[in-house]
Amino acid sequence: MADDLQVIEQTKNWIKVLVVGCNFCPFASRVVKQQSVHYQVEHAITVSAGKDALLAECKRMDNDASITTMLLIFPNAFPVFAEYLDFVFKSEKLMKQRGYDGIYQLASFHPLYQFTDTETEDPENYTNRSIYPMLHLLREDDITKALEHYPDSSKIPESNINFARSKGTTYMKMLRDSCM
Repeated sequence: MADDLQVIEQTKNWIKVLVVGCNFCPFASRVVKQQSVHYQVEHAITVSAGKDALLAECKRMDNDASITTMLLIFPNAFPVFAEYLDFVFKSEKLMKQRGYDGIYQLASFHPLYQFTDTETEDPENYTNRSIYPMLHLLREDDITKALEHYPDSSKIPESNINFARSKGTTYMKMLRDSCM
């Protein structure tokens, strides 16, 4: 079982090196500098417990406006990507049922992340390949405000894909693995 502080430190490294360092999210640097990211390690390994943890984090964000975004990290759960995607689907459904649709947006990251219609080792998968399975909660209002001041935000995914492919799988894997 991974130590929580170590998991959080590794996750912070991943954000610094890949998310911010590769500019995969042009908005991440600001929230990291503001220290408005909450990191929560969850040792549960079942879908049910994972969904309970997600709801607890939604409630935490409801009650703490200083948290701009949060990462719910599962160091011991969902090693199989297909099972993780099922968990993400069920989590999105739960959030909608509980009235969080339009309040929080859920993003997903996994060590074996693979976009539809890509090969397993396509470098573009590293734009969402993290060091642990995790869910990322973002405030919808903050996303809307950030996008108002960012020209051509629709080009962010394409830019990320082009960057990752220009660096190649070996380089992207090395960057990600260096965070652990």
